[in-house]
Amino acid sequence: MKKKILLTAFIAVFALVLAACGGTKEDGADKGSSDEKNVLRVGSTGQSYPNGYKDGDKLVGFDVEVIEAIAKNLDYSVEWVNSDFSGLMGQLEADKIDTIANAVAVTDERKEKYAFSDAYSYAGVTIVTHKDNADINTLDDLKGKTVSGVLGSNNVKNLENFDKNGEITIRTYENRDGAQLEAINKRVDGYVNAKASLLAEIQKSDLPLKFVGEPFVYEDVAFPFRKTADNEELIAAINTEIQKLREDGTLKKLSEKYYGGEDITVKVE
Repeated sequence: MKKKILLTAFIAVFALVLAACGGTKEDGADKGSSDEKNVLRVGSTGQSYPNGYKDGDKLVGFDVEVIEAIAKNLDYSVEWVNSDFSGLMGQLEADKIDTIANAVAVTDERKEKYAFSDAYSYAGVTIVTHKDNADINTLDDLKGKTVSGVLGSNNVKNLENFDKNGEITIRTYENRDGAQLEAINKRVDGYVNAKASLLAEIQKSDLPLKFVGEPFVYEDVAFPFRKTADNEELIAAINTEIQKLREDGTLKKLSEKYYGGEDITVKVE
């Protein structure tokens, strides 16, 4: 009987010790363990050539390599999360990811919601049309026409702002492939995106597209974060690394690698 009582008591004490250990681990997870602090959750569509796209199972691209270089220098590992662009913005707001590396343009509207890093590249927003569209050569020629764009992207908002009188019909799609294919297949008259991205796409696949005039707006591209005290410190560290990558030529080298020799890391005045 004594042995049974002692065995029961031992099991009870052992269970309490396990529970205590489990509680400590859970508390640590809630507060953020040292391992968690070294993980940067980054969003990308994985369909935005050449910013972030899949090469087999591997996510590659200009924005991908920039944030991974920064993370490595800061002793962070990157945990990638893929979604459509509008979904990424929602996940950022919901604290499911820490930032987005997907050519996110800095706008006054977005600055009210998010804290941004320094710009690491610059985008000139423009429109392409099918090569067969001989009557579309300038932006004015798009009046009364239909232009595709990515849902939630600032390229679409820029086009809306440019088209003050609402003379262009804008049709949105969840990703670049969908919007671009509409122009290639002549189901729309034009497609709006950043000039450098369009140029890279056209060169890569010999697409039957041509540019409609020059970019109608230029934007800073940076990493967005939620506005928190912890992120202020992280953004400051990231800004230091962006400057280092700019000074040692890494940003330029990566840009030329993915954008057919173009340097999109220099601001166009």
